[in-house]
Amino acid sequence: MIKSMTGFGRGEFSKSERKFVVEMKSVNHRYLDVNIKLPKKFSFYEAFLRNLLKEYTSRGKIDIFITYEDLSEKKTDLMYNEALAKQYYDYIEKMGRDLKIVNDVTTTSLIQCPEIFTMQEQNFDEDEIEQILKSAFETAAVNFVNTKISEGQNLKTDLLDKLDKMMEYVEFIEVRSPQIIAEYKEKIYERIKELLDTVTVDDNRLMMEVTLFADKVCVDEEIVRLKSHISGMQETLKMGGAVGRKLDFVAQEMNREANTILSKSSDLQITDIGIELKTLIEKVREQIQNIE
Repeated sequence: MIKSMTGFGRGEFSKSERKFVVEMKSVNHRYLDVNIKLPKKFSFYEAFLRNLLKEYTSRGKIDIFITYEDLSEKKTDLMYNEALAKQYYDYIEKMGRDLKIVNDVTTTSLIQCPEIFTMQEQNFDEDEIEQILKSAFETAAVNFVNTKISEGQNLKTDLLDKLDKMMEYVEFIEVRSPQIIAEYKEKIYERIKELLDTVTVDDNRLMMEVTLFADKVCVDEEIVRLKSHISGMQETLKMGGAVGRKLDFVAQEMNREANTILSKSSDLQITDIGIELKTLIEKVREQIQNIE
């Protein structure tokens, strides 16, 4: 199936009063570019999450936001640093003696010194945290992929419609091209008759002129290649998979063939259709940029 590179997914999972919420969104990008924002204390899980993400997507600029919440009543423990408190007291006493000032240190003043009392978060089970995080991440990734698939199907339908229209344009050029040569031959014949009313037209000379013109405006090869590219792109879209880069290359080749047809054209109808064809190819190429 075809996947868009634009998507959004959200997932959350909680266990033992711990909860993770994961949100991910993406836009088109030539390669896989991942930016993960998660709480600093869980930063060591980043490599694990990057590898996990590769199971769900292969291209795109993806931003992932992860939040953590501990719903337990007791999240932290109050820690008392007795050795540090004694050290503060001893130095304050020494300062009083050295400066010959009254030592009025009290418990209330002492606890204002840094690091005597600290809040320490309770230890957590890394394996349990990993499983909670993985569950939330995978839920978000599945929802993320589903939106990419939905958008991808819309892109596929629209691209197939455009390719059908492109094939109509190419077939018109294919039918019209021989008519140009016949019209040119008739035009040359009439012009010679007007100039040389009583002189017999040299058919060999006329055929040589028409042949040179036909060779100059011939677009048979370009038509064959364009039809092949269009058919190939249609088949690739129907097969699905990560085909964005392949389709982008084919679209570039189609654009070259359309440019060549326009450069050879001396007919107003082919020129008009060639411009429409080129415009449609550009639209197709823009949409292909969003395919994974």
